[in-house]
Amino acid sequence: MKFTCTKENINKILGLISPLASKQGHLPILMNVLIVAQESKVELIATNLEIAIKTNLRAKIENTGSFTVPAKTLSDYINLLSDGQIDISLEENELIIKSGSSSTKIKGMPADEFPVVPEVEEKNVYTISAEKFKNALAKTVIAASKNEIRPELSGVYMGFFKSKYDGLVLAATDSYRLSESKIAVEQGKNETESIVPARTVYEIVRLLSLSKENEAENQVRVWVSDNQIAIRYDGFEMTSRLVDGKYPDYSQIIPTKFKTTAILPADVLIKKIKAAGLFTTTGVNGVSFDFNVKNNTLSVSSTSTQTGEHNSEVDADIQGEENSILLNHKYTLDGLQQIDNEVVFNVNSPDSPCLIQEKNKNDYIYIIMPIRQ
Repeated sequence: MKFTCTKENINKILGLISPLASKQGHLPILMNVLIVAQESKVELIATNLEIAIKTNLRAKIENTGSFTVPAKTLSDYINLLSDGQIDISLEENELIIKSGSSSTKIKGMPADEFPVVPEVEEKNVYTISAEKFKNALAKTVIAASKNEIRPELSGVYMGFFKSKYDGLVLAATDSYRLSESKIAVEQGKNETESIVPARTVYEIVRLLSLSKENEAENQVRVWVSDNQIAIRYDGFEMTSRLVDGKYPDYSQIIPTKFKTTAILPADVLIKKIKAAGLFTTTGVNGVSFDFNVKNNTLSVSSTSTQTGEHNSEVDADIQGEENSILLNHKYTLDGLQQIDNEVVFNVNSPDSPCLIQEKNKNDYIYIIMPIRQ
């Protein structure tokens, strides 16, 4: 194996795949990146057995071959080299890297010990705006469950043309809050639904964020099969297993009518909640919201036997009846931080879920269950 590439190109590729290289001690090969030099291209591959990323490296190939080396060692070393041309070759069980006046040897493992990355079945194919897909996934995954007692809740529901919405619906819930996003699909019409592991969703968001400098490509291609999902964008392909199971029908908990609605700037409310959050009881994290229709103010307050108490008011356009609700301030902030401008804060009663969304937008909703007093 022998090829030549630029530091800029290989650095970008390693930035995409090396964070995935697992630190699982029982399978040291997972900490390695597989380098495959073919006649027409050089592929770099990393996997943790659940997720795999394949990338294409632009290079001038002299000899074909394949080998694996520790991803972190390779990435850290390449990062220290001067910009310019890098010669990479294989001699016995060592990868030789030459750049300018420096030369190094990295010990690795044979390519045949690397896990086989399965090809995804290309039967349900969709094209989506990469930026919208990334933003919707990032907004939705925050509500996925952190534990895997119920595996389906530790993932994000992905439904293409399954609901009344003619596009893609994403949803996540941990039983305490629910987030739902809707985005248009530019190509593809097949009805499918699946549950994507939260780890995979965070990985997709990371990859799309790193790749977005390349403005030549603004659409991501998505494949969904019975047990796998794949995305292809900007020279990389990521595949992942799906969560086995059926996602609960969450639509029944989404309120459609509200007794009280407040409209106010999201950034102002975020600061008030952060202040109140300093004076909450550990574990409960309860902050009280009192809607004063007469004065058009929303009161944000909290009490803690350890740290003290806090109360502040914020001006708001409030319609409906007087109301109050006690919410987990961390969950509330998670939702509010997804909103750029004015937030619509909808409440029914102290015992019913509340709903927040951005004013004049219906592509994202966030629901929080109240703390029962």
